[in-house]
Amino acid sequence: MTETLRHPGYDEEKLQRIAELLPCREVQAGLLLSLMGQPEHLCYPSVFIYGHRASGKSHVLNILMEQLELPHVMVSCVECLSVALLFEQVLQSFFGADAASLLPRGPSLSDFVRIYRQQCSESPTYQTRYIIMEKAEMLRDTEANLLPALLRLQELVEDNVTVIFLSEIVWDKFRPNTGCFEPLLLHFPDYSKGELQQILSKDKHPSYSAEFYSSYVNILLGVFYSVCRDLKELRHLAALNFSKFCEPLEEGKVKESDTHKLWRHIEPHLKKAMQTVYLREVSSHQWEQMQEMDNKDVGAVRGLSAHTHVELPYYSKFLLIAAYLASYNPARTDKRFFLKHHGKIKKPNILKKNEKTSNHLLGPKPFPLDRMLAIFYSVVDSRVAPTASIFSQISSLVTLQLLNQVSHDDQLDAPKYKCAVSMDFICAISRTVNFDIVKYLYDFL
Repeated sequence: MTETLRHPGYDEEKLQRIAELLPCREVQAGLLLSLMGQPEHLCYPSVFIYGHRASGKSHVLNILMEQLELPHVMVSCVECLSVALLFEQVLQSFFGADAASLLPRGPSLSDFVRIYRQQCSESPTYQTRYIIMEKAEMLRDTEANLLPALLRLQELVEDNVTVIFLSEIVWDKFRPNTGCFEPLLLHFPDYSKGELQQILSKDKHPSYSAEFYSSYVNILLGVFYSVCRDLKELRHLAALNFSKFCEPLEEGKVKESDTHKLWRHIEPHLKKAMQTVYLREVSSHQWEQMQEMDNKDVGAVRGLSAHTHVELPYYSKFLLIAAYLASYNPARTDKRFFLKHHGKIKKPNILKKNEKTSNHLLGPKPFPLDRMLAIFYSVVDSRVAPTASIFSQISSLVTLQLLNQVSHDDQLDAPKYKCAVSMDFICAISRTVNFDIVKYLYDFL
């Protein structure tokens, strides 16, 4: 049930519209309105909003700013590669392109403050201006004085301006050692299963009843909720698999109310899709073609996984193979597998206590980046220079959750990783590059 937002100074119809556009986020929207106050009120200098990915942070701010027609600028810290781009975007949004052109080449923070104050005196406003910093965790890698200055920008420019930071990590990871102005903190919790059911059910297909689509969403969440609570990803999975769910209904084999038969039909399909959550490599049409090939080609790599294996970049496959070998082989066996004149290394008759069990049963072990790269350069079938492209592909594998970084963020000299893929997965990838990985695994000697 949609809660009603109430706040003096804003039109009730607009607030009702906002509540309808923000299902399950009315509480957070109400808190933000309380912090913001009426448009002409002086607002708190800085607000820090944190929560996991796809928890509605940017969406709530966008809806509030657009529906209430408040002066604001959305700044993506990923797109702003330098502070000059950040300053230019803020000045251009509030005062126009002429104000942004006043910035000198390579502007400093004092240049930005000076021009901002000058433009405020020439074109004053009685409403609060809002600067919304998306992906604010990127600010930790910028100049040391930028974050403290943005936290107290209202004081520096002597204007009614509020900076709102949106981040996936907590404020404790931001706080400088030298101290700074403390922002107001607001947490956006993850959506519960019931809230996800309510939100996803609003995307119902026009050809089917709301109850039918709601039952489909309930089945989908029953499979994926334990491994994925990302609203965007769940919405993508719902759109991707709905046509398969409706197949028995279109063929006249079942009725809409026969949920059990529909579940039995879609269950194996969803289990295959669960193996590649977050790997958005195919469209719905391509996914259907993969399933048709899956029925014809039994022995090959099948389904959505086959497409993702092919779509991984060539060197990323070898990087993943090297990571798997580093995770499951003892470090002392690297000479045996990857050097030409290595001599023989025999398995001792009396195994040590920690070697009595197969490495595959013990699970993947962490390894340093240098070791993975050394194995990579040994197994790849061509000479590869250690370029930035190789390191960016390692980051991509971490983003896709095929590798897990296990070292601390501040350990820059020797980061450690773990391989997060199964034996079947890595064997399938190895076949696509004609690499026999079993010959290089210590457990299979």
